[in-house]
Amino acid sequence: MNTLRVKFVVLLVVAIVSVVGLLTLLLFYLLGPPQRTERALDGVAQQVEMALRLTSSGLDGVSLQNSPAPGRVYEQTTANLRLILKGRGIDLPVTVSRAERHAPLIISVPIEGRGWLWMPTSGMPPSGPPWKPLFRWLTLIALGATVIAVFVANRMVRPLVFLEKAVASVGPDGLMPELPEKGPAEVRATAKALNSLSARLKRSMESRMRLVAAAGHDMRTPITRMRLRAEFVTDEEERSKWLNDLEELERIADSAITLVREETGAAAPEHIRLDELVGDICTDLKDQGLEVTCESRRAVTVRASRFKLNRALRNLIINAATHGGRARVSVAGESGTARIVIDDDGPGIPDALIHQVFEPFFRADPARRQGIPGAGLGLTIAHEIVSRAGGRISIANKPDGGLVQTVELPEAADEPA
Repeated sequence: MNTLRVKFVVLLVVAIVSVVGLLTLLLFYLLGPPQRTERALDGVAQQVEMALRLTSSGLDGVSLQNSPAPGRVYEQTTANLRLILKGRGIDLPVTVSRAERHAPLIISVPIEGRGWLWMPTSGMPPSGPPWKPLFRWLTLIALGATVIAVFVANRMVRPLVFLEKAVASVGPDGLMPELPEKGPAEVRATAKALNSLSARLKRSMESRMRLVAAAGHDMRTPITRMRLRAEFVTDEEERSKWLNDLEELERIADSAITLVREETGAAAPEHIRLDELVGDICTDLKDQGLEVTCESRRAVTVRASRFKLNRALRNLIINAATHGGRARVSVAGESGTARIVIDDDGPGIPDALIHQVFEPFFRADPARRQGIPGAGLGLTIAHEIVSRAGGRISIANKPDGGLVQTVELPEAADEPA
């Protein structure tokens, strides 16, 4: 796993095990087995010399064998023992062997003309470096170091985890719940800073919403006065232009107020049969003279505000029917996701502008679309509603022309009876 916590753990474990292992090897080669081996073999050589004296003096009761002791012969230990005995003036082909893994070592000493004397011995050092005990020792060190490293790494990355959870808790409105200001000093300072930031953002958003709502509301009074004055214009064509412009201003004001309500409203969610809702919308829009076709509809349930979701889907379907000539709507669901697909036969949106479609008052071609009613807030309001319901909207151009709008919402379990 490519996480900071794992990297801390690996770094600490490798550092501890490497240092302990190198120090153990260094001490082993400087202070360990060579000196102990020589001291142990000196004692064995003294025992062999004493046994030879006893047997040469004719001591009875000593059991001799016809051959050296069976089992594995330790060549290096045997050679070292013979070398020490030779230094003491004893030149005999003694052997050091062991019948089984946990059996004692047997020193086989040839007695001239009589056979072999088997001398069990203990306390002999291992032949060669003790790699297995060293490996077990390092394994224990690694396990202990891992436990310590995990604890230390968790303590070190706790502030980062705290930040991650704080960011993940941000809701669709861009605000996060108040965080508890407790724990270490760094965590308390971070929580305090995030709470302060969240409060400032909330005040700023509320101020913006009040400003937009007030502007939209205050525009209605001068629009009404201008409409009254336009009625007294004698030129029929000029009066019609004035009234059309005033209607567009009124739509902009109403859409701005609607957008504020969608961003600040908190209607209670409910279980909705999405296929039935889409069918009702399509039927209603057909009755209004729009070219809308409901193709395939699978029974799927979502949890959202019925009034708001109805507004969002109506905006998207109307957008396809008015700007794209016709709207084809389908409802499907798979892997816990409900999906509404709306496509049209219109000119689409230039690729350079398609990332701006959810911005307020966006129009792909204002000069060519003046005859189509709307304030440019329909997609913005739909995007806000779907996002607050835990879903998302994507818009893309079709290869053969036209636009496809895809709405994805988390599928909910059927409402209990």
